[in-house]
Amino acid sequence: MAPAFKLAVALIAICALLVTACGGKGGTNATSGEVAVIKIDGSSTVFPITEAVAEEFQTEKQGKVNVTVGISGTGGGFKKFVRGEIDVTNASRPILTEEMAQAKANGIEYIELPIAFDALTVVVNPQNTWITSMTVADLKKIWEPEAQGKITHWNQVRPEWPNEKIALFGAGADSGTFDYFTEAICGKPKASRGDYTASEDDNVLVQGVEGNRYALGYIPYAYFAPHSSRMKAVAIEWEKNKVTGPVLPSPENVLAGTYNPLSRPLFIYVSRKSMDKPPVKEFVDFYLKHVAALSKEVKYLPLPETAYQMAMTRVSSMQTGTGFGGVPEVGLPVEEILKRPPKA
Repeated sequence: MAPAFKLAVALIAICALLVTACGGKGGTNATSGEVAVIKIDGSSTVFPITEAVAEEFQTEKQGKVNVTVGISGTGGGFKKFVRGEIDVTNASRPILTEEMAQAKANGIEYIELPIAFDALTVVVNPQNTWITSMTVADLKKIWEPEAQGKITHWNQVRPEWPNEKIALFGAGADSGTFDYFTEAICGKPKASRGDYTASEDDNVLVQGVEGNRYALGYIPYAYFAPHSSRMKAVAIEWEKNKVTGPVLPSPENVLAGTYNPLSRPLFIYVSRKSMDKPPVKEFVDFYLKHVAALSKEVKYLPLPETAYQMAMTRVSSMQTGTGFGGVPEVGLPVEEILKRPPKA
């Protein structure tokens, strides 16, 4: 056998031994085998919270777990979730009737976990000098389906406002933000005019409002807060509120229950089958333990401590189903959600 050939054989043997020692695949660990992968998708609103939790969890696991977090919108996330393609879905509204039916048909059981509060924030460009507050009726007049092609200028909403065309920016139809906003303002999920700039990516909406003096949009509070010097939040007046007069979105007003009807809980939904995998169970436990602190870091509002304790009980007992009837509900205390007997 030629020396060069002997050397090649020896090198191949050494490489084979190294591959075997490392588990035989890329992305493995010499002591623990393959790296576990946890797949998450869904809401862009919930994304910053879950991404923060995922980063901390992966740091703690020192490369033994890889958590992937996508942004396909609440509706897009549920589509993957009910097909069994992902372990966890982020949601900025509860699971809907048709999604519940699809999950049942595919044998997907799920654990519903509220994880933080959000204040949906109505925003205008800082050069807007005519608006500091709006009523829910004003917003409905602009956003209801009947407004399409008819309510196009500011002075059509209130005569004292300028005769300038409104540039509208809002959530896309796959977004849970879209479902919640339309329920809260127009009285029915998905009841909205269609002639506006829509996106499931809230950063697109932020840029749109920042770039147009006559813009009006709605975005999660966590996307408003970092840009508060480049856009202006609108105070909301609602005749059903427990306080009179306009109320600005803020952590204090959300927790006081005065920023209505645009305060809302945010969720993760976890596949019951995936919870049989130890890394997923560990991740969910880690999530509930750390989400209060991490949600503050990314400008969201933690739930009361009692709510997290109730959520942990739900996980430990593997209580599946939803506390809703298949539609978003406005102004519901989170403890009430967790007390309700879940429905499949």
